[in-house]
Amino acid sequence: MTYEPAPEQPSPWIRVSKIAATIGLVVLAGIAVVGGGSYLGRLVGSTFNSDNPSASPVSVQPGQDVTIEIPSGSTAEDIGAILAAQGVVRSALEFEVAVRNNEADARLQAGTYGMQTVMDPNEVVAMLVVGPVADVYRATVIEGLKVEEILTALAEASGLPYADFETALLSGDVETSLAQMPAEPTLANWEGLLFPDTYEFASSAEPVDILQRLASTMEQRVGSIDWGTLESAGMTPYDGLKIASLIESEAQLDEERPTVSSVIHNRLNMGMKLDIDATVLYALGTDDPAQFDREVDSPYNTYLVNGLPPTPISTPGRASLEAAAAPEQTDFLFYVLSDLEGHHAFAATLDEHNANVAQSREDGVLP
Repeated sequence: MTYEPAPEQPSPWIRVSKIAATIGLVVLAGIAVVGGGSYLGRLVGSTFNSDNPSASPVSVQPGQDVTIEIPSGSTAEDIGAILAAQGVVRSALEFEVAVRNNEADARLQAGTYGMQTVMDPNEVVAMLVVGPVADVYRATVIEGLKVEEILTALAEASGLPYADFETALLSGDVETSLAQMPAEPTLANWEGLLFPDTYEFASSAEPVDILQRLASTMEQRVGSIDWGTLESAGMTPYDGLKIASLIESEAQLDEERPTVSSVIHNRLNMGMKLDIDATVLYALGTDDPAQFDREVDSPYNTYLVNGLPPTPISTPGRASLEAAAAPEQTDFLFYVLSDLEGHHAFAATLDEHNANVAQSREDGVLP
């Protein structure tokens, strides 16, 4: 084994020049990576100044859930300080490097985020670019509900008071193009104008916004249907909504909706009273057939009043709307429930209808 002689010690001036050259290389590298002298200044400063709290690495247990609030107008530097203070990243500068490397400085979004301690800075940047995930809930409005029942369903799904929905609906702030609202509307004026469906709403949504969504959806559904046949008979799409609500209330099976529609259209064309039980129950404010009273004094009692009721009597779904616009071509004027599965027996004459009623009673379908 041989030994190399110890190198001569360079003079102090040589050592200083080498240090300066090294710093120069660091400066050039810093500019190449982050593209900015201001960042470089903080980077160099953080190396020699451990008193900068946002630059000092944090020491926390990884994987702990933490809620981060990013105020509107925050810069990448501001956000880095917030994240570092909460332990989401080890240092603010580590986050800023990730922001610049991902060219995300102008795309970071304010809001409330669910994060964890000691995350990958690139993952944090990706979350801030996507934006906060909205806290949402689902609300289902089924076909055939009355407006009060719809408001109840929305109140239960949202956790907001029923009274807030009723006030919003009657305030005039919810709008529809399908019906002319009086100066002081009642809930009945809104019957049938809120489309049944499953909706997603942000938890921050107000009753007015929720109800407007349902009203606008009904406008869209009605507007997508060809009402030419009905309009040629002198009726409006709002009349179609009324017919659709009668179909929704009377027919349980989709395949029978066009046939039920034909009975309604045939009776209207002949000037016959509709004699629809569901309108009488609506007038009585009940769904209990045992309380049926065909003599009730009401404009909704189609046993006493010719034509359609003043408003729809329930909220119709798509199948009923389509059936109202395109009834089956039949000569039927009557129908009666014929089994417990929801089928009806249809008839063109009163004698045929009476025979169908007798058969339904014999089969135990009717009392």
